[in-house]
Amino acid sequence: MAENKPLAELVAACRWIGARGWSPATGGNMSQRRDAHSCFITTSGLDKGDLGPDDFITVDIHTGETQSGRRPSAETGLHAFLYRRFPEVGCVLHTHSVSATVLSRAEPGSALRLSGYEMQKALAGQSDHQDEVAIAVFDNAQDIPALVQRIAQRDTITPLRYGFLMRGHGLTCWGRDVREARRHLEGLEFLFECEWRRRLLEAK
Repeated sequence: MAENKPLAELVAACRWIGARGWSPATGGNMSQRRDAHSCFITTSGLDKGDLGPDDFITVDIHTGETQSGRRPSAETGLHAFLYRRFPEVGCVLHTHSVSATVLSRAEPGSALRLSGYEMQKALAGQSDHQDEVAIAVFDNAQDIPALVQRIAQRDTITPLRYGFLMRGHGLTCWGRDVREARRHLEGLEFLFECEWRRRLLEAK
C-alpha cells in the first residue's frame, strides 16, 4: 500500500479526465514516473474515470518488462520513450477528446500552430499570448516502435514541448509532475476547442 501512496494525485487526475469525457470507452492511458528506471501506467481496458491505485502496473522504461501478469496500455512504449527522452518528465497523460481528435485530422501540416490566446500562458514557459505555440502532429500508427522512432526524429530537429497530437487519435501531453501535466492537459484542451470553433466560424 505504501508504494501506491504516490499514485493518489494520478488517480484523482484520471477520475477528473473521465468526468470531462476526455477518455471515453476505456480509451486513453496515464502514467507517472516511479524512479529513473520505471513508471506506473494504467492497466489496459479499464474505464479511466473509475480507476484506483491497484489499477496501475509498474513498467521498466528501458525494457518494457512488467512486474505482474496484467497487460499494460497498448501505448506503453510511448510513455517509456518520453520518460527516457526527458528526465524531467514526471507524468504523461494521453486522452481522446473530441476537439483534439477532430483538430488532429483537420490540421494538414506537421504542427498545430496556436497564437493569440491568453490561455497559452497555462503552458510552462509561456508568458505572452502573441507568441506561437506549435503542437506537433503525427500520423496515427499501430506500430508503436515505428511511431516512437518518428517522434524521436522530429524531436531531434524540432524539440517537443508540452505534448503532441496523433491524427484521429488524440493528445499525449506531459509535465514535471501530475499537477503540471494536468494543467497542460486542461490548457491545451481549452485551446483546441477554441481553435476548432474559430475554424468552424471562418469556414461559414
